[in-house]
Amino acid sequence: MKGIWNGVFRLGLYLIAVFLVSACGRQTDVNLTPQEGKTRIVVTTTFIGDVVKNIAEDRVDVYALLTAGQNPHSYQPAPKDLVAVSEADLILVNGFGLEDFLEDLLSGSDTKAKVIVVSEGIAPLMMGGHIIGEDDHGSEDPLEAVLGQDPHVWFDPNNILVWAENITIALAEEDPENEAFYQGNLDKFQKQLMELDVWIREQIEIIPEDQRELVTDHFTLGYFGNEYGLAQIGTVIPALTTEAQTSGMELAELINTIREYQTKAIFIGADFDPNLAQRVADETGVELVTLYFGSLTDGEPAGTYLSFMQYNVSAIVEALR
Repeated sequence: MKGIWNGVFRLGLYLIAVFLVSACGRQTDVNLTPQEGKTRIVVTTTFIGDVVKNIAEDRVDVYALLTAGQNPHSYQPAPKDLVAVSEADLILVNGFGLEDFLEDLLSGSDTKAKVIVVSEGIAPLMMGGHIIGEDDHGSEDPLEAVLGQDPHVWFDPNNILVWAENITIALAEEDPENEAFYQGNLDKFQKQLMELDVWIREQIEIIPEDQRELVTDHFTLGYFGNEYGLAQIGTVIPALTTEAQTSGMELAELINTIREYQTKAIFIGADFDPNLAQRVADETGVELVTLYFGSLTDGEPAGTYLSFMQYNVSAIVEALR
């Protein structure tokens, strides 16, 4: 909520966080005591953190605001987050409206860090999968298009290529002595992403053409569908965030859509309350399939971006083939 980080409250949070750090000693799990000489980077999501790890390895200190398994749409800043942001050299964010909390967090920390939107250069999609600026048919109101930007860019590895380039440039500007190291790792990671893209296309070919429709818990797979030829035909919550509400009429429309397209599965996030989706599944006789949407996992099965995509694609193909 805007305005939450004001005056005394901001100071109070900071003092609480400092007290917690001093009381608990070296908080290595949250990197509140970064190593001397290393660039201190705060990332908003585990996906961005994984890309930084691929590019920089252990030459930077990374602190993730959103931890493994945490839903980005329901995140609330903690005092330790305020401290990490205040001490950062770089802050790397997804953009496209994912980090609604960012303005308050930045003003509350009084950070001097440079904020980098890693999605800069990616053509944003609207909620329905329309590319903003592509033509005049996606939204009659340009403001509606901006407010409806889909932040789930990480479901297309071609977008992560853009992330990796933007992150490498930011790291090299902050730490020019390691520029060659970062560039070398960028080249390796780009090759892995391009190999992943080829693999995904091969996997999608396994799905019959008349079964390449997606029903999800909320609008999450727009970029994935646009890139690989799958249509996102319905959602349990017709919004870009799981924090939105749905109505009985909207659920009835979804049930009719599933029956019309003879869809085989509803894909829901591991952190999503399955009750509504289960009602639709029971009514239509389709399968509920769990995917990972908002973050990586702590270890297997989706502990890195590459394994995250491999897991999700394999689950989608298995359900729709």
